[in-house]
Amino acid sequence: MSAVSHLPRLWAFVTMLAIVAALAVVVGAVFLATRPAGSLTATAAESDLPDLAVLAPPAGPPTVEPTPAPSAAPVTPATGGPGITLTPPRLLVISQTGLPQQTEEDISRLKHVVKIDSFDGGAIRISGAGLNLLAVDPARFRAWAPKAVAEQPRVWSALAQGEFVADSSAVRRFGLVLGSEYQVDGGPRLRVAASASFGLPGVDGLVGMETGRRLGLLPGVALLVHGPEKAATTLNAGVRRLLGSGAQVVTVGGGRTARAAADKSAADRPATAKTTAKTTAKATAKQPRAARRVAVGRPGSYLDLYRRSAAVCPGLSWTVLAAIGQVESSHGRNNGPSSAGAQGPMQFMPATWKAYGVDGDGDGVADIWSPYDAVPSAANYLCANGAGQGGKKLEKAIWFYNHSWSYVSKVMSISQGYARAYP
Repeated sequence: MSAVSHLPRLWAFVTMLAIVAALAVVVGAVFLATRPAGSLTATAAESDLPDLAVLAPPAGPPTVEPTPAPSAAPVTPATGGPGITLTPPRLLVISQTGLPQQTEEDISRLKHVVKIDSFDGGAIRISGAGLNLLAVDPARFRAWAPKAVAEQPRVWSALAQGEFVADSSAVRRFGLVLGSEYQVDGGPRLRVAASASFGLPGVDGLVGMETGRRLGLLPGVALLVHGPEKAATTLNAGVRRLLGSGAQVVTVGGGRTARAAADKSAADRPATAKTTAKTTAKATAKQPRAARRVAVGRPGSYLDLYRRSAAVCPGLSWTVLAAIGQVESSHGRNNGPSSAGAQGPMQFMPATWKAYGVDGDGDGVADIWSPYDAVPSAANYLCANGAGQGGKKLEKAIWFYNHSWSYVSKVMSISQGYARAYP
């Protein structure tokens, strides 16, 4: 890796590691999405809902392939679970300390903005040369990857295992060898487990969130914006109007001129000292934590299973879990795996399951295919994103489950139908 030290200086991403003491409080890495204006008024008719009181979870090991049961209620195709709808980024926003939540919400309300999400980021040094990294939750970030990359299981498995996935351009520039380990200056060793072309200017690779914390990367300093490709210029102008001088906007997938302008903007910004470990720890403390885990046993009906599982997240209605269960797998009758790799009755991506999966029936195993584990795990995941607070927080938590406001509307509608059917 010694040859790295002779390479040209990288885009000045190192400014992301700077933080002024007076601005020590930064926002968390998980973006609170804002629902477009309008109310969710449509509700599902009770006659369209299966009878959960008589619908029983499977007594034996769940099957991997879908096994639709004969029923008057239609079997809903699996949607894929949290964060798998591909939404290519149009803009990459880089800030020094993480954008205020209000600024993120203002960006989400801009015309043409369909989705935004924030991730941790910063620079590390290997043999004196800088590499610019993003630290991501693989299940969430997968939606932002190019289709060819999203379909590569080894990329997302490597991130879930704490390994480094290098951008293909960085592999060529630095002569990185797949499978080799490299010592980070003043930090841990990183194994280059895979490479892929992410198409994010100035980003040399990805690590998982836990690895990012070990490396001292800052929470929420990278924001991705998705909208119609033809509206990229309008999106760029609108986002720039909302940002202060401490942030820059890069057009993703733009031409050479746009990239050169972005690089010049970054190079003109002075670098400052790296944030202290204390400040990084303070910011990391704002990361959402998994909710408490509660054993639910093996109830004989889905109705009881959803009700018991809601106890994992105080304040969460069981009807929301039931609605998600219906939308994702028609209560275990279409368990996948989906084309994107989501599995089980609540359609979890394996990386998300690793972080939020629980042993609900006390058999010592957190099984992604078992409804007794998957349903309370869904409550665990929702609660980590604020679902127990109700209202807008609940809607945002459901949005995190599957990044689509039409999905949120559908879940809320079915939830209301279950509330009327089982008062």
